[in-house]
Amino acid sequence: MTHSVSVPGRVNLIGEHIDYLGFPVLPMALTRRIRLDFTPRCDRRIRVSGPDYGEREFEWTPDLPPYAQGDFGNYLKAAAQAVSIRWGISNGFDGTLTSTLPPAAGLSSSSALVIAVTLALLRIRDIRPEFEPLMEVLPEGEQYVGTRGGGMDHAVCLAGRARCAIRIDFNPARVHAESIPPAWDFFVAHSLQRAEKSGAAREAYNRRRALSRQGDPTALRHANSERERVENAIQAMRAGDLSRFGALLNESHNSLRDNLQVSCDCADHLVEACRRAGASGARIMGAGFGGYVVGLCERRDTNELLARLDRDHFSHLPKRSGFPDYLMQVEAGDGALFL
Repeated sequence: MTHSVSVPGRVNLIGEHIDYLGFPVLPMALTRRIRLDFTPRCDRRIRVSGPDYGEREFEWTPDLPPYAQGDFGNYLKAAAQAVSIRWGISNGFDGTLTSTLPPAAGLSSSSALVIAVTLALLRIRDIRPEFEPLMEVLPEGEQYVGTRGGGMDHAVCLAGRARCAIRIDFNPARVHAESIPPAWDFFVAHSLQRAEKSGAAREAYNRRRALSRQGDPTALRHANSERERVENAIQAMRAGDLSRFGALLNESHNSLRDNLQVSCDCADHLVEACRRAGASGARIMGAGFGGYVVGLCERRDTNELLARLDRDHFSHLPKRSGFPDYLMQVEAGDGALFL
């Protein structure tokens, strides 16, 4: 019998590079998702393929040797490792992946993949864990790929709600939905530089995390100010104060660029282009070092703003042809679910 699980990506509205310190963050799940169709096997082999992924197959054993750095198969093994540590090893599956999430772009396609495979392996054993036990294993499990991140991505991909941002607190992980004002629209624009958190950017990302945890003054300046911005952004969202929320996005980008130094020239130029096109605010998001920036505008202005940004910024960049989803409006969607 074939089963299907669907897991969203996410946009982190504000609260970047602070979840691994246990500070609150404010992301939203997306309507763009990864879907895994899977059929249980009678042995312990896990085989997954997809038109945008290729195929990976391995025997599910207690100690799984990783593939080469940056290989998507490591996320499959990360999920298998996480499940085996908490629930033990059981049967594998044959799976097919399809996705509307751009890879290596800061929309958490990697965490969505880990969650999808984890839920599939548990469903095969008829284990249906609550949010809390999943949050105990997923962030640690993803560190199999070598990225020492936090738990934000897993929490919002599990617990997202349509038309809502999700405030996430940690230690223990707790979520609270915050309604997004109907007049607001968020969009993402690609810097045209891939953010390979499991590849080239991994060590740079891990260094920033280590600096923050070691008490580096500049890194902590970002973390403490970003923590305050999250609280202020929630208040602005509740009040429907678009200008204030946009200003906080701008402040966040400036801190990520100047204090934590996780931005790059192409992202900085794009943030400025978003603001010139009429965005109330914009900032780099995700691990940094490329990928998408997120922007905020009035819903009534979205189409005109995106057209202006496409004309004035992207039309001069031939690289955009390699990024089919380089500019798009994004909606808040629900968390992971079985179909």
